[in-house]
Amino acid sequence: MSERSTAIDVDVRWPWLVALGIGLIALSIVAWADAAAVTAASAIVIGSALAAAGVFHIVYSLVAGHWRSAALGLSSGVLYAIGGLLTMREPVHGAAVLTLLVMITIVVGGILRIATILPLSHKHLRAWRLLLLGGVASIVIGALIYISLPWPGLWVLGTLIALELFIQGSGWFYIGLALRAA
Repeated sequence: MSERSTAIDVDVRWPWLVALGIGLIALSIVAWADAAAVTAASAIVIGSALAAAGVFHIVYSLVAGHWRSAALGLSSGVLYAIGGLLTMREPVHGAAVLTLLVMITIVVGGILRIATILPLSHKHLRAWRLLLLGGVASIVIGALIYISLPWPGLWVLGTLIALELFIQGSGWFYIGLALRAA
């Protein structure tokens, strides 16, 4: 590929990347403004995915399984489907359960970071204290979410989605500007 064709690709793509970034940032602002609605919507989407996965498990276990694997596949499919339907029927409660799972993930991640960094806490690793602080912060954040349950279930997921959209949008925006400058 010649330099000229690469330059043409960059000239054509950078405005679209900037537009993508601006669009994602705008969506992040909307999601952050109504984090509770985004949380409920995400619970409904996750619930429908669980229900569909349950149906797939049930169908597969009935069609392709041996008796033992069919019984296990059927029971897990029924549990998936029930969990998904309950999450869709009661998205606020489903969001609270999902927030609880996120909280558990944050706390376990913090514990694992601390367990990983403590044996490595040597003087030549200057950042070990910062990593240790990050692990402690994760545990504290998880504890604060747990103490204030069920209320974080109404906004945590929506806020995390808004934050992800903002970070992703900012990245695409700046890549587009960097390509323009190149």
